[in-house]
Amino acid sequence: MNSFVLDASVAVKWFLSPNDEPFSDEALAVYKKYLSGEIRFIVPDLFWAELGSAFWRAIRLGRFRKTSAQEAITYLMKCDLPTFSIATLLDRALSIATAFDRTVYDSLYVALAVQSDAQLITADERLANALAAHFPVKWLGAM
Repeated sequence: MNSFVLDASVAVKWFLSPNDEPFSDEALAVYKKYLSGEIRFIVPDLFWAELGSAFWRAIRLGRFRKTSAQEAITYLMKCDLPTFSIATLLDRALSIATAFDRTVYDSLYVALAVQSDAQLITADERLANALAAHFPVKWLGAM
């Protein structure tokens, strides 16, 4: 079974309106593969804060209800995604960030992919374009 590091940018697309979220169909296709057991997801613990932040922004913009956000987070927590401490990833993430001029936040996901021999799946096209030639990073739009 293939393992993927799940970027929060992909997971939010499972819950927000497809009218406001480009590549929602691709995100849902990946999610269906997860549900059928074809793939598994792992995340850095930063994922949970980023997910909450993305939902908070959607609530502020009137694109999501607070109760829906809480239900989505509860649902994902029940999925029991293997979650890795960013403390163990920080050294490698900082090296990636400085070498490739990316944020440490994004580089934590990349570091987990490298450490876990997995592929990062992200909806961040700029991140994928910057790093895919050097690291196991896959853009959602190319899935």
